Amino acid sequence: MRVALCQITSGENPAENLELLRRWTADAAAAGARVVVFPEAAQRRFGLPLGPVAEPVGGPWASAVRAIAEECGVVVVAGMFTPDPSGRVRNTLLVTGGGTHVGYDKIHLFDAFGFTESSTVAPGDELVTFTVDGVVFGVATCYDIRFPELFRALADKGAVAVLVAASWGAGEGKREQWELLARARALDSTSWVLACGQAYAGLEGPAPTGIGYSTVADPLGRLTAQAGPDPQLLIADIDPAAVDAVRKAIPVLANRRLQDRT
Repeated sequence: MRVALCQITSGENPAENLELLRRWTADAAAAGARVVVFPEAAQRRFGLPLGPVAEPVGGPWASAVRAIAEECGVVVVAGMFTPDPSGRVRNTLLVTGGGTHVGYDKIHLFDAFGFTESSTVAPGDELVTFTVDGVVFGVATCYDIRFPELFRALADKGAVAVLVAASWGAGEGKREQWELLARARALDSTSWVLACGQAYAGLEGPAPTGIGYSTVADPLGRLTAQAGPDPQLLIADIDPAAVDAVRKAIPVLANRRLQDRT
């Protein structure tokens, strides 16, 4: 299964960002990708008002992404914002194409390192998986990567790979944490983890706008591919059979004793 991680820098204008998605999806499809992943906040970057661009997953922006996915014959995963009844928005990861059109609302909100995502974003509470060519994928967003129980729960739902979309904040040690967490989540869920971040844009301020270094880790936690800081199309070939082999050799999911597996 070939997956493309599109490490872009999204900007202020959702229409311009949509054109970025169109071009990068076409390039990814031409490279043979079946699943094309964009970062969190692909619709509009952080550090700007989110309410004015929020729309349902059935709205025009998400519908345009679905049309791009269908035209290219792929499944696209991309970060957007949807309305919430509280007056806040939801940080939503759109999964669309190949008969799938759903949104995952980020569960763990980034109230850390001086940023308070929950002041403008409402949390989700449901896991999302989807299937492409018989391969089950789970999805997660940015700060979710710090919570191993989420990745194990996705594995319990059949996921052999977890796609993480992020707009990772810069700062001391943050790059090292990003790579370490991707590898750790792969190892402790014995799954592939493919983490796509916003490219480094050099923007100052408290909002997390990306550092790049999109990362792919195999079910043993080994780094198999990584981008640099700049915009880059990272192509990864993942082997679902490797998950079965690792889960037989290291059955950490089956051996758990203190967990809620409902």
